[in-house]
Amino acid sequence: MAIEVDYRFPPDVNAEKQAKVIAIGQTVGTWDARFAHREASLTSHLGEVVSVVKQPDNYSIATVRFPLSNVENDVSSLLTMIFGKYSMAGAAKVVALRLPENYGLRPKYGISGIRELLNVRTRPLIMAIFKPALGLSAADHAAILKEVAFAGLDIIKDDEILGNLASAPTLERLKACRKVLDIVKQQTGNTVLYAVNVTGNAAQLLQRARDLVSNGANALLLNVFSYGFSVLEALAVDPEVNVPIFTHPAGAGALSAAPDYGFDYSVSLGTLMTYAGADAVLYPAHYGNLPFDANTEAQIRDILRARNVMPVPSAGIHPGVVSKAVSDYGQDVVLNAGTGIMDHPDGAGSGVKAFFEALECVNKGESLNLDSLPDGALKSAIQKWGVWSHK
Repeated sequence: MAIEVDYRFPPDVNAEKQAKVIAIGQTVGTWDARFAHREASLTSHLGEVVSVVKQPDNYSIATVRFPLSNVENDVSSLLTMIFGKYSMAGAAKVVALRLPENYGLRPKYGISGIRELLNVRTRPLIMAIFKPALGLSAADHAAILKEVAFAGLDIIKDDEILGNLASAPTLERLKACRKVLDIVKQQTGNTVLYAVNVTGNAAQLLQRARDLVSNGANALLLNVFSYGFSVLEALAVDPEVNVPIFTHPAGAGALSAAPDYGFDYSVSLGTLMTYAGADAVLYPAHYGNLPFDANTEAQIRDILRARNVMPVPSAGIHPGVVSKAVSDYGQDVVLNAGTGIMDHPDGAGSGVKAFFEALECVNKGESLNLDSLPDGALKSAIQKWGVWSHK
């Protein structure tokens, strides 16, 4: 068993030479006669260039195989090995990463577990984001939650920017919202997940997460690229943090957006997340308001699902994209909307209703065109945001 990594090099880079630099320099390094007695041990840790293939665009893909014994079955040691020092050596991008199935972690909940918690088996899940992002009190959060939860919302999350701030401390927000969640459960029978943003330095964060769960948090949100994959792994294995972990992509662009440097988004938001214990992963939808490639989005979706991790396309989702989203994703997806729910002309509750009306239209094979819609929440949403179409 081994680890394989595909590196993409631009046309002006000697891919064969650089692949050998990676295979040797990112593992054992060179040695001389003084270490001849260690030959077998050293060789067992040496990387190997498997292939170098020229692409039609004159880029090259070099595949390097690394011994599994060089890492600690986690993401952090893996990243150091496959791209640590070499990431500063010039143009090269990690475009694929293949790990043994039993490497790292699997989700505690994932697609099947989140559906079990919500008792929603077949349809897409609808998720909202508290807006405005900053400046609301704990009571404000509770009032917003009450409106959207009674409208049928499945999941709500903090904005990733919102931390443990004096204006609305995390535990106060949770306690105010927990009361609403309990009332909704009592009166409707529905469970709503609230993914609370967990923050703090490494010494604080794990205990904060435990405290939140002990005070009724039924999901957590983590900014993985800010706090680190090792923090995600620690949360995922902690027996006291027995709730789904939603991961946010904030910061991913710094690692993945450059065309010839860093990690492909399918690796940073797909493979690494699935082996670090994420239950659900947020990432941009190509029909949202961030520039994102449709093929990359599809890769991330398939990588996540292969390990039972829930895909959460985000950033600019509104009821007018539901038809496209269902076409792309089918049923196992969380449709995550911020302004697409909270800024509905008739209020956030109508924003939730508009999503469910859109799902009903799609299931019936009906058009979301404005002229054919009856008056109501969906029509008001389409009047405001339109229907997604290729630009």
